[in-house]
Amino acid sequence: MITHFSGLKLQTLSIQGVRQVYAERLGFPIIAQTGQDITFAITPHASLTFKEVHEPLAPVHFAFQVPYEQFHESVKWLKQSGLFIAAWPDGREIDDENGRLNLYFRDGDGNLLEIIAHEYVADGVLVPHTPLNILYLREVGCPVASVPVFRNWLRSHLQLKTLRDGDFFNFVIGGTAHVVANWHHRRWLPIDMKAVPPKIEIAFGTPSLSFLHELQERFYLHSIPFHASDDSLSFHHEGYSFSIHHTPGFAADIPLRLQLP
Repeated sequence: MITHFSGLKLQTLSIQGVRQVYAERLGFPIIAQTGQDITFAITPHASLTFKEVHEPLAPVHFAFQVPYEQFHESVKWLKQSGLFIAAWPDGREIDDENGRLNLYFRDGDGNLLEIIAHEYVADGVLVPHTPLNILYLREVGCPVASVPVFRNWLRSHLQLKTLRDGDFFNFVIGGTAHVVANWHHRRWLPIDMKAVPPKIEIAFGTPSLSFLHELQERFYLHSIPFHASDDSLSFHHEGYSFSIHHTPGFAADIPLRLQLP
């Protein structure tokens, strides 16, 4: 089974600008840097990479899970960082509904980031990291032409799940990882931002080598183009680059111990 996002790679117009936002203002540790790429540690199990390009960018939406009891501490840090905090049309910055808190903000490339907290997520399972108190990378947004087609493909071929199905918006879930399937004419809240499909690379993690090899067999049987090694699988779908990696350090029972639905 897929248990988490192990990495996300985005494009940027400025490595220096990315470093200023993520390292200097948000306190993300840098784990690698070249003239064209920079990689930050989100947690010990997930990384965030930016590749410098000379072309127009499509903003990406992604979200970090933080502990419910530390949410307002994370908000305070964000406000002190000086980054742009996105407000809802009625002026509120924090959305508080049924045991869920969230706040949106933007980086220098216009990406729409989010911190989100759920009261049901169990404490003490994962250690919060960075000054934002990140438990894991929870969401990555994928604008698509047809949410049902995209959703059903992910469920069928990657064994992801959904809790409920919609025609214009859907979470497609593997453990702590939520792919946000969003119809490309449905705008991103809360600032009504157009959902343009971005050029991104999404990496999943699985602690099970047998599951990874089963996926490779399934792709072969369904004639889906892919590249594979003993511990990884990579492919393209709907314009997005995906990979799945064997990550034995992220225990298979973590989603269960977190009391995720």
